Amino acid sequence: MVEQLQGTWKSTSCEHFEDYMKELGIGRVSRRLGCLAKPTVTISTNGDIITIKTKSIFTNNEISFKLGEAFEEATPDGHKTKSTITLDNDSLMQTQDWNGKEITITRKLVDGKMVVDSAVNNVTCTRTYERI
Repeated sequence: MVEQLQGTWKSTSCEHFEDYMKELGIGRVSRRLGCLAKPTVTISTNGDIITIKTKSIFTNNEISFKLGEAFEEATPDGHKTKSTITLDNDSLMQTQDWNGKEITITRKLVDGKMVVDSAVNNVTCTRTYERI
């Protein structure tokens, strides 16, 4: 499944992102800028190490990890989290512990597009990417 997600993807749509960031406690200015961003995501592998690079006009972020192993992550706005990413039913499932909140990020292929659902509490943001 990871092989199918490898490549470079450009954000084409985003739903409920500001609500999601507000639920995380991110300030209004950062939320507004985040909603304007149309990030590009590159997913690659090197042996059993998976790397996800996210680039936008406002910030860049990169994580490298092994499936099932916890790692420290700095989010694009500078928060420190503990993350674990697993493969579940053809989806990359990421869980983050962010200041006592559990966040889930699901990356999956749907009709040739990468769909990323990010959820915290009862708020879910869906971002869709097309391969470039």
